[in-house]
Amino acid sequence: MLLEGKVAIVTGGGGGIGASTSKAMAREGARVALLDIDHAAAAQVAQDIRDSGRESIAIEVDVSDAIAVDAAVDEVLSAYGRVDVLFNNAGIIRRTNILDTNVDDWDLVMGVNVRSVFLVSRRVIPIMAAQGGGSIVNTGSGWGLKGGDNAISYCASKGAVVNMSRALAIDHGSQGIRVNSVNPGDVLTQMVRDEARQLGQDEIAFRDQAADRPLGRMGTPDEVAEAVVWLASDRASYITGASIVVDGGGTA
Repeated sequence: MLLEGKVAIVTGGGGGIGASTSKAMAREGARVALLDIDHAAAAQVAQDIRDSGRESIAIEVDVSDAIAVDAAVDEVLSAYGRVDVLFNNAGIIRRTNILDTNVDDWDLVMGVNVRSVFLVSRRVIPIMAAQGGGSIVNTGSGWGLKGGDNAISYCASKGAVVNMSRALAIDHGSQGIRVNSVNPGDVLTQMVRDEARQLGQDEIAFRDQAADRPLGRMGTPDEVAEAVVWLASDRASYITGASIVVDGGGTA
């Protein structure tokens, strides 16, 4: 039970990597609060966790809204009294180059992918510091470590998340707070389907292309979840400021 007795917040917990990680954290003993703008999806994941005999709540929140974020974290504190783990996972993608990216889409991607990490971390870090420590894991991307085609806003946002994680690790290590990023490659989630649609490509062909990496396949949300749970746990007690890549060798 790697997270026995701990309270975890997962943003974007309603689907994909967020849902798998929420369930994995619950299996490892954590009480899990799912923050998601899609309340129905998050509520279903929370119900699945409760049906398994663990504790979970779902909170509807736009994680790019500062007031809403503060209120959501207050709700977690009211329910569970502490926060030990934060998984900043909420994210979206727009597959366009700079000439085809409008300002609204740029702001939307930056709001969900970067501003949310800033807002939720800013609210949670004082809580963790008062408790004597905690663990924050932020979802970066292989494209946060190298460039990619037709994804200018996404690449910029994930590069920001990776380096923000390093900066947070430096600033708050003395408070016992570890901060790392997990950087998936292509993973079988709804986001991949959205990418294929945005690029006007056949989904199967798009997935086959994404599988062109040393392990010869795309990843699964559960495989990313295992890395996140380990980083969040005391098993990774001397790891902070790291960028852990989970991509089947795609950036090798």
